[in-house]
Formats: sequence, structure tokens, C-alpha cells
Amino acid sequence: MPGSRSVLRSIVLLLAAGSASALAQTYPTKPVHLLVGFTPGGGVDINARLLASKLSELIGQQAIVENRPGAGTNIATELVAKATPDGYTLLFTSPAVAINMSLYRKPPYDALRDFSGVSVFSESTNILVVPASLPAKSLQELVALARERPGALNYSSAGPGTTQHLAGELFKLRTGTNIVHVPYKGSAPSLTALIAGTVQLSFVNPVAIGQHIKTGRLRALGVAGAKRSALMPDVPTMKEAGVEGVEVPLWYGLLAPAATPREVVRKLAAAVATATSSPEIRKRLLEQGAEPVGNTPEEFDRQLRDEVTRWAEVVKVSGARAD
Repeated sequence: MPGSRSVLRSIVLLLAAGSASALAQTYPTKPVHLLVGFTPGGGVDINARLLASKLSELIGQQAIVENRPGAGTNIATELVAKATPDGYTLLFTSPAVAINMSLYRKPPYDALRDFSGVSVFSESTNILVVPASLPAKSLQELVALARERPGALNYSSAGPGTTQHLAGELFKLRTGTNIVHVPYKGSAPSLTALIAGTVQLSFVNPVAIGQHIKTGRLRALGVAGAKRSALMPDVPTMKEAGVEGVEVPLWYGLLAPAATPREVVRKLAAAVATATSSPEIRKRLLEQGAEPVGNTPEEFDRQLRDEVTRWAEVVKVSGARAD
């Protein structure tokens, strides 16, 4: 009997492998859905739609972006984590997927167990921005203002667990200031509140703020990254402006449910890599202050593991919580 069970198990595994191989050969035969845990108009959404437009052309099926905001991106992330692992329901996300592993006490998914990395589409960073109505003309003037008026200044974010949220908490920690976090349901309403002066500062991706900087409605004070943004070369890094330890790298990537056939994951990764090498896509990304990536599934898996560890340390140091 033990021998029979072993033979049966081998047959089942062979059939499963054959089925996965057949799926990969014909994939895709219908539209592919990219779920985004943010509202339209923000950096994640803009990058998702940019990729989807090229992906539709490359895979021969429509790539549809679906915005499922809420619960600090956990709604969209959980939906994909529990979706049928056939390559038709994917997650286009940011470091939020890694941040939430430590920001929430009981996240409804495990970033490392429930997902397979497909490819990182692009990398960028957030920039500390204030409304033009705020008297602070430099980062040091903002810090001085915040220290003079503890608890009076507010900073907005696209929601708990976003890089905007963690950048704000790190900024408070490194400058010894008391600034109140005001989370919004997405980047668009967060940006609207900033422009209106409802909040006094925010960490925003250059993808979403370039036009507002040019028109003078917003003022950029510092880049939360290791180097200046190509889109705004005159804006110093936070370190150059006198505040160290507020580096919040930002990436946008594609994840699949963990059990998705490896051949399907590789086919999608190849399509993303082709998209990022497209002169049109590269030009669009660089114009928005982002850099194209297009790495392998294995590289993204390693990056995701490093991100979970890195953000757990940031959450611990900052004391940030979402529940």
C-alpha cells in the first residue's frame, strides 16, 4: 500500500505539471486584471496604467487595471493573495505590501508566503512637498516652524502603510517634531488636501506633482532618497538639506499568487522586461522622475524578502501602527 500511494502521488504530480505546462503554452486566453490598492491618479495607479497599455500589446490580451482601494491597500492585496493562481489576477503594488506585514498586527496575507514576484516595473522616490501658502521656503525653515508649533502641522498620506506614511513618521523621528498624520483614501485626495492647504506637508511621488510644482501651487523642499530626482534636479536630498535618515526608496512591481505556474510567471516577467526596454515607456517613466527596471522573478523575490525585513525595522524605530 505505501508503494501504491507513492505511485499515485507521482502520477498526480506529473498530471499537475502537465496541466501547468499546457496553461503556460496557451496563456493568456482572456484579459488579465491588475489590481491596484490605491485610488486613481497617484503614482501606483499611473505606473500600473502605463504598464497595462504596453502589456496588452505584448501578451495579445487586454490588461485591465482595477482600483480596489481601502484598508491601507490590504483589500486589493488580500483579493490577489486568495485569487485563483492562473495568471489572470495580479497585484500591481508598491512597498506597501511589505510595510503592512509589520504595520498591522494581523495582516490578512503574508507577503512572502502568498505571492510570487513577477517583476519590478520602475523605481522612484517621494519628495517632501508643502503648499505655496506655507511660509517655509526650505527644509530647515519647515523644521523650525514645526518645532515652534508642536501638533499644529499636519501631513497627509495615501493611507496607513504607504511609503508616504512611513516617510512622515521617519521625518518626525529624525527632526524631533510633533506633526499629525492625516491618512486619506488614496494619493489623489491626499494631494488635493495638500494643494488646498488643508494639510501642511506631504511626501509625494514626482509622478503626481510635477505640474503643480511648475504652476507654483506646491513647493518641493527635499527628496527622500539617496540621490536627487532627475525630474527636479534643483531639489536637494533630505540629507543635503540637513535631515539624515529619511531615505524611503519607492518601487512599483507586479506580483502573482504564490501557486501561479512558474512558466506563466516567467512569461509575464519577460513581457514586463520588454515593456521597460521600450523607448516609449522609458521616455514616459524618465519624464515622470522614475527609472525603468524589469528584473527577474527571482530578483524580485529576493528584493521582497529584503523589503519585509527593512520595513519591519523602520516601523519598529518610528513606532508607527495602523491598528
